[in-house]
Amino acid sequence: MNINEKHIQYVLTVLKEGSFTGAAKKLYVSQPALSQIIKSAESGLGAPIFDRSSATIALTPAGELYVNAAKQITAISANLDKQIEELENEQFGVLRLGITVQRGMEVLPLLYPRFKKRFPHVDLELHEQGSETMEKSVLGRDVEIAMLTTSPKYEELIYDLIQQETMVLLVNKSCALARRIKPGTPIDIREAADETFVCSARGHSARAILDSLLIVRDMHPKIGLETISIEVGKNVVAASPVVMACPDAYADLSNSEAAPYYVYPLLGVENPRHFYACYRKDLYLTKYMRGFLDILHETGNQSGK
Repeated sequence: MNINEKHIQYVLTVLKEGSFTGAAKKLYVSQPALSQIIKSAESGLGAPIFDRSSATIALTPAGELYVNAAKQITAISANLDKQIEELENEQFGVLRLGITVQRGMEVLPLLYPRFKKRFPHVDLELHEQGSETMEKSVLGRDVEIAMLTTSPKYEELIYDLIQQETMVLLVNKSCALARRIKPGTPIDIREAADETFVCSARGHSARAILDSLLIVRDMHPKIGLETISIEVGKNVVAASPVVMACPDAYADLSNSEAAPYYVYPLLGVENPRHFYACYRKDLYLTKYMRGFLDILHETGNQSGK
């Protein structure tokens, strides 16, 4: 059988959006028109793709085979486009990058000028989001390379380690914990049970690690503030009697008199997360993609972040 590229696009969009209504809006077509195209795809396959007896979008066994084949065809087609583009003029292109706002603040000032000097006609298209959701963007091909703090969990992805990170607790110098324990001492999170926390928003890796520590220890500390920005959290810790968990890459680790807060390495982190460049195993890496990864490793080593 021949698999129609338009059919693939429509079937995968229905699956991604989770409904025919959402897919029709995404594709800018009417729902009846979408349903007709899906029926045409099923007719070509000779079997139903979607289980219409299910209350939610679900694939039939034949539908699962179709979607697996469709994803492979999509990957082959995208890679072929990249290879042809590289043959014709590999110095031009657009690289879709996933990155957290905080990581962008740390990495991009070092990375961007070096990349643009080497590849002046390649544009960087940023997709700024939390680490917890970024891998799904890579899986869905919305992002080609993601820079994120995580622990490897998807077989379809390559996790290129840029830097190992340790979770630390930032503590305002007037907190009881700071008066009780020498700065720089590794501690269990229970030492901060009576402190007020500033937390990264849910969806960020630092918050996921903190939540897992609190759950294991059955802790329910007071949360005074949630923020999407580690930079904001750090400034609040410096100004108020609160604490915050974050990766050591973002902290002033000096513990000096001039430091804005004290830092304590956290014990008991069972699933440490590190800084990776993440991309699909079936992604064809162009020259500028390979160059980007090389520069990312260089800047990571230089900055120590």
